[in-house]
Amino acid sequence: MKVITIPSEEKTLNKLFKQAQHAGLVLQSVEGQRFVLASIGENWEGFDVGGGGDFEQEVKLTGQNQELMKFLGKRRGQGKRIPLAEAKKQLGLE
Repeated sequence: MKVITIPSEEKTLNKLFKQAQHAGLVLQSVEGQRFVLASIGENWEGFDVGGGGDFEQEVKLTGQNQELMKFLGKRRGQGKRIPLAEAKKQLGLE
C-alpha cells in the first residue's frame, strides 16, 4: 500500500482520522463507493511485494525481499504458538 501523509491543514480528513482512532469508519462517496478508514497503529510496517499479474514471479520476488524476511523472522520468535488442532478446537472447527 502507498502511504500518503495528510497535512494538518486538511481539517475534514484529520477530523475523520480522530474518529477512526476509536472505531473504524466506512466512508461512502456520493456515487456509493465505500472505503474503510481504520487505525492500524504506530508500529505498522509495510513492504512492497509488487503489483504484477504473475503470481509465481511475485512469490519469488517476495521471498527475495530481505527487509520482509528479516521482519518475519523476528516476528516468528515472538509470542506463543498454537498447534493447528488447538486453533481448530478454539474456533469450533473440529
